[in-house]
Amino acid sequence: MSNAWILGTASTVFQKWPDRTFRDLAKEVVEGVLSDSGIAGSDVEHIVFANCAMGAHGQDNIRGQVALTALMRDGRLPARVPIVNVEAGCATGSAAFHAAVSAVRAGDVDVALAIGVEKTLVPDDPVRTFQLFSGGIDQRHKHEWRTFFAEQGKRSGMGWTPHKHRILFLDVHAMQARHHMATHGTTAEHLAVIASKNHGNAVHNPRAQYRFEVPVAAALADKEVVEPFTRSMCSPLSDGAAAVLVCSDAFLARCTKQTARRAVQVRASVLVGGTWRNIEDDNVVAHAAARAYDRAGLTPDDIDIAEVHDATSYCELQATELLGFCERGSGGAYAASGATARDGARPVNASGGLISKGHPLGATGLGMIDELVRQLRGEAGALQVSSNVRVGLQQNAGGLIGLDEALCHVGIFEHRA
Repeated sequence: MSNAWILGTASTVFQKWPDRTFRDLAKEVVEGVLSDSGIAGSDVEHIVFANCAMGAHGQDNIRGQVALTALMRDGRLPARVPIVNVEAGCATGSAAFHAAVSAVRAGDVDVALAIGVEKTLVPDDPVRTFQLFSGGIDQRHKHEWRTFFAEQGKRSGMGWTPHKHRILFLDVHAMQARHHMATHGTTAEHLAVIASKNHGNAVHNPRAQYRFEVPVAAALADKEVVEPFTRSMCSPLSDGAAAVLVCSDAFLARCTKQTARRAVQVRASVLVGGTWRNIEDDNVVAHAAARAYDRAGLTPDDIDIAEVHDATSYCELQATELLGFCERGSGGAYAASGATARDGARPVNASGGLISKGHPLGATGLGMIDELVRQLRGEAGALQVSSNVRVGLQQNAGGLIGLDEALCHVGIFEHRA
């Protein structure tokens, strides 16, 4: 089985792009990833296209073909390259990456492109924008999760009070955050520390949606969304695109020395599905992390830098525990210690994370990989945390099965040059 190598990455700025088309966003990152990798579009043998929202814009099927056909017609991509469309909620981009890596490792192709393009904002129809997120949980059997969440809220003492004008995921994360606070002594200030860190990091990121600092006190005093979260602790609605180009050992051997020196090895790319669980049980992140470390032959201590799925500040806190960066229950104190800061022992979300860089669903996971690759190569510019980072971890999850994310990806990457 071949190794898989990342040859190139690219990302647009993540923000609200009401006047840009899916084709326009796709064109920017395809041209960017080919330029970054130094190879021709004609070398691409397989494309996996990640998207959640094109249906809300009138294109339910063959989304990648529609977004990329102009590039194929112009010869920048092969005319008959197969395009496989994937959707997995907020984990869609990572699902596309995993499929590209799998195709290369299996020996089916030497070069595969994973691309995510997203427009979550439907400017003239806010209801349709809201419905994009409703689709991340079972809409055919609503009574099952409504009963389950009410039972979990009652048995844990955390309550369950969703609001029809609030994205349900926020209530699910908030209930778990309140349980963590009651069980381990985590505070709202711990959540504000994480939010403030990520907002501060994004100031240096030219691809970030929000590029302003938010002091801890301001994060605490911001508009409440749902207890214990304020607006500063939650990721925004975003549009954008990102792409990652993956190749085999054989193809890398034919590349120039400069290209080979910049290649980043995929030590692990693991997907794990969610299941119904109680609020005190480990979620899918712990299971995906265990498999990824085993696949890579590494431990949490080997990770120099991480980009994790901070849809809320609590999601980052929980991820640092479940990924093994700190003891269970100590995620708040770990963040407050400065260990996850850009100048800390293990920077987490140096890009600004979803909270500040943005969260364009189908592009999110690929954008996280793009940020890690820049860091591992030492090419992150003002964002660069250290010249010594060699191994990076990405964790991205999406959808809901009860309290669990429906799908979680953990990727581990190493740059040895």
